Amino acid sequence: MSGANGSSTWRNWAGNITARPAREVSPASAAELAEAVRRAAEDGLTVKAVGTGHSFTAAAATDGVLIRPDLLTGIRQIDRAAMTVTVEAGTPLKRLNAALAREGLSLTNMGDIMEQTVAGATSTGTHGTGRDSASIAAQIKALELVTADGSLLACSEKENPEIFAAARIGLGALGVVTAITFAVEPVFLLTAREEPMPFDKVTGDFDALFAENEHFEFYWFPHTGNCNTKRNNRSAGPAAPPGKLSGWIEDEFMSNGLFQVVCSLGRAVPATIPSIAKVSSRALSARTYTDIPYKVFTSPRRVRFVEMEYALPREAVVGALREVKALVERSPLRISFPVEVRTAPADDIALSTASGRETAYIAVHMYKGTPYQAYFTAVERIMTAHAGRPHWGKVHTRDAAYFAEVYPRFAEFTALRDRLDPERRFGNAYLRRVLGE
Repeated sequence: MSGANGSSTWRNWAGNITARPAREVSPASAAELAEAVRRAAEDGLTVKAVGTGHSFTAAAATDGVLIRPDLLTGIRQIDRAAMTVTVEAGTPLKRLNAALAREGLSLTNMGDIMEQTVAGATSTGTHGTGRDSASIAAQIKALELVTADGSLLACSEKENPEIFAAARIGLGALGVVTAITFAVEPVFLLTAREEPMPFDKVTGDFDALFAENEHFEFYWFPHTGNCNTKRNNRSAGPAAPPGKLSGWIEDEFMSNGLFQVVCSLGRAVPATIPSIAKVSSRALSARTYTDIPYKVFTSPRRVRFVEMEYALPREAVVGALREVKALVERSPLRISFPVEVRTAPADDIALSTASGRETAYIAVHMYKGTPYQAYFTAVERIMTAHAGRPHWGKVHTRDAAYFAEVYPRFAEFTALRDRLDPERRFGNAYLRRVLGE
């Protein structure tokens, strides 16, 4: 097992969180990870596992032992009878997606990026958009967890079911996840239909667009009345991926290269943002393509940003989005990033943002290095008025007292944490705020 001195600084992807752990370890097995937890306890140190740092909160930050996931990767088992795949916790989603595709398999639904590790993504409640299919964590069939006393627990609906129920989205508070078993299905094709649409039409027709499509999402461009919609539905084929050139223009040049230039200009000269937004939101054209799921659901995000996202009762989302639009229009804010709206069905995971309620999400972003507090604070005020639940891995200012009100099963989770980690071996400042002492 590799150890490291405490001089190195850990940074998240967005660069807004840093930590200086006392030591770092990169265990190559669940047994080595359990040993690292036991050694940390002997030394009186806390333990946090990190993924790829795609959270914007300090969920993984620690001044104790930092566990790096680099060696805990790969597929352990594909069970075609049960239609499951078991993967090591540090496996990046992009590697899992590619490996499953080679085997003729796929996850049912996924988020829009795939840089994260499977454990990091599920522990923070990463989700895509879906009418019937839920977050990545809702597709978990079993998981393996190293708890504070260094023991290895297998959790599923049959084994340790009460831990399984909560640990699928555990925020790293119940233990360190070492392996995850996901439900998979035979690979299928999705047809994506991307189409610009006026704000008033999308919001007016939102219920129908949601009901008629397996996966519906849209982006609104602040300072404009323009949106881009995306409808993904299963297709009999044939596959018809975007052309190499047109795909590059849309996904790389416009979404990354040109967008980077636009954001940099907007950061330097905020006054230019509204006029750029009007031009760029009109430059979008409709396109339709058909491909295997991960190539449709996910896209590269190379422009660095900071993000806040709130989950609302689905029936509240259109009203809340209209409030956000009114807020931007009456304020001096200059917002270069589109606002993203997605949905999820209700699920049964205690700390899932969709726990027990049909859900829609509103995500706001700011370019890395621009002051985001004024915008996020104003948007957060709108979201909390609708009993919003913030994404655990994205910027928010909520605390345990607030969560106890908006999560019906919050006390169930904290009681389980008290049982599994009474000494707070897996604690940090973020968990003290969101879960309480």
